[in-house]
Amino acid sequence: MSKKILRYLALTLGAVAMLGPFVWMLITSLTGDPQLARVDAPLLPDPSTVEAYQRLGEAFPFWRFAANSVGVAVVSTLLQLFTSATAAYAFSRLRFPGSNAVFVLYLATMMIPMQVIIVPLFIEMRHLGLVDSYAGLLLPTMVSSFGVFMLRQAFLALPKELDEAAYVDGAGHLRVFAQVLLPLVAPALATFAVFAFMSSWNAFLWPLVIAQTEAHMTLPVGLSLLQGRYSTAWNVVMAGSTLSVLPILALYVLAQRYVVRGITFTGIKS
Repeated sequence: MSKKILRYLALTLGAVAMLGPFVWMLITSLTGDPQLARVDAPLLPDPSTVEAYQRLGEAFPFWRFAANSVGVAVVSTLLQLFTSATAAYAFSRLRFPGSNAVFVLYLATMMIPMQVIIVPLFIEMRHLGLVDSYAGLLLPTMVSSFGVFMLRQAFLALPKELDEAAYVDGAGHLRVFAQVLLPLVAPALATFAVFAFMSSWNAFLWPLVIAQTEAHMTLPVGLSLLQGRYSTAWNVVMAGSTLSVLPILALYVLAQRYVVRGITFTGIKS
């Protein structure tokens, strides 16, 4: 058996292992309560039903949670794009004393898990009066050390002759950043935007802590409310999970080529 066949076989097995939970989630969401309670339930629902999706809107304000998630994810992504791009430009093009040390310290924050800083972060939000507010949800997520690192690599891949030519024409740092370099790193920006949106959409711990009423809860936190103390309607939970996956899936399908180009672009050395 050739190496090519073994490679494709391994990729196929990996794809099945990755897609299996999603298929099970979809099948469960189309299964009625009587079949879920059966020990000898068939693998495929017979008959299939969308009752769980209908009950989803009745069980809790699903669409309100979805709207909160969309709003928070979009605004958080835009804020991260702005802060990461400007910081990445500064670290890649502007030289100042201790710039490398500051960059290394900034990257070191990637190693600190959210669980370590969540208590002091919550206390800070409480003193600022931002508990249970959209500002409280967004403020800690408006910067990304990963985004700065990724976009800095993209800026470093561009020749500095571009900057020098713009400076000769009388451009300043702001114009060089916005009109010369930023359009050239568009693939990296699109890639980071996808990652940032996915991270914000799937965030659970911080929204769980800061959003204390349903008015500001995001979809992952809202779905956790479907789990009862004594029993859980798993078909309803899986229906909500299926709907929550669709925006991420659609975003990745639409931006797939930009993601591949962006990852390739940031790996190029000037």
